[in-house]
Amino acid sequence: MGRRQNGSDFGRFALLVLFLTGTISCSAVYLFLTVVFRPNTESLPSVDDVGVAEEGQCCRGIEHLELWGDAVKWGSEFRVNSSEECCMACKRMCGGEGGPCLCNSWVYCGDREACGPRFGECWLKRQKDALNPDRRDSGDLVMWTSGFVFNKEECGRIGKGGLDLNSASSFALLLPECAPHSVAYILELLALPHCVGCQIHRAESRGSFWDSEGNHIKKTPYGPPFALIQGTLESYGSMFKDIPKEYCPTIRRGSVAWVGSGPEFFISLADHKEWRNTYTVFGSVLSEDMEILEKIAQLPTKSEIWNKISVSTLQNPVSLRFRRMNTKS
Repeated sequence: MGRRQNGSDFGRFALLVLFLTGTISCSAVYLFLTVVFRPNTESLPSVDDVGVAEEGQCCRGIEHLELWGDAVKWGSEFRVNSSEECCMACKRMCGGEGGPCLCNSWVYCGDREACGPRFGECWLKRQKDALNPDRRDSGDLVMWTSGFVFNKEECGRIGKGGLDLNSASSFALLLPECAPHSVAYILELLALPHCVGCQIHRAESRGSFWDSEGNHIKKTPYGPPFALIQGTLESYGSMFKDIPKEYCPTIRRGSVAWVGSGPEFFISLADHKEWRNTYTVFGSVLSEDMEILEKIAQLPTKSEIWNKISVSTLQNPVSLRFRRMNTKS
């Protein structure tokens, strides 16, 4: 996956992108993103033998992090054998079919030496604001592992803006149980008053190599174009810390993933089995809401060479601005 080279001027064209992420308490959060894309340097993987991962249910947390919040199940009375079991216990407290989650965060003590008599404690908690969790402590000396759980209705929405996108909107489900470090970083960006430097800079259509459902057409190349849009999620003036490799399934149409360890990210417009299990996926755009992304891929572009690979960057990059607004679902 290519990254752009720093230093090109920002375009004047602005695209308003709306992200909606619903909180556990059935409220919705709108993140309005204004866009300006530009490139960096890391290249697409070469076409190789297809490697398909087992994409089972995942339930992960962040080590050396203690989340606070109201306890719905006390760890002093509830012990399990692993952080995964603690995470699953929290997930089981979510109602089916997008119902409310009685538990939206969990804290587990899994270091036998550091935890001592508290080893195995699993605290199931409910944050008042799932998008701004109450962090009590973090760092190497913290013995706890913590994680988040979102219900099926919690997602990000990309909406209309400076483009003529009519009333088009797109939903992207976040995956905190599979990519907790990634989602925690997105929540940090959400807390900023402005995300200066967050932008989208590259847009490549499916061309004639993938059909409208993202299936690769036999006996055709795998690009270019590579069927994706790419941008950067890093705020100027803040120190970015590499995101550790997390959930790396096969890239599907709608996958939202990091390029390497970030802050470059991309959204795939097609299935990319040829990329194997290379990229951390932290979200997924719903198939019925891909239209706006397809329109972005049709914007005017210019050709550039990144690491000997031909890519298409937007002639008018667009900067992203985050803003949240709560509303009842």
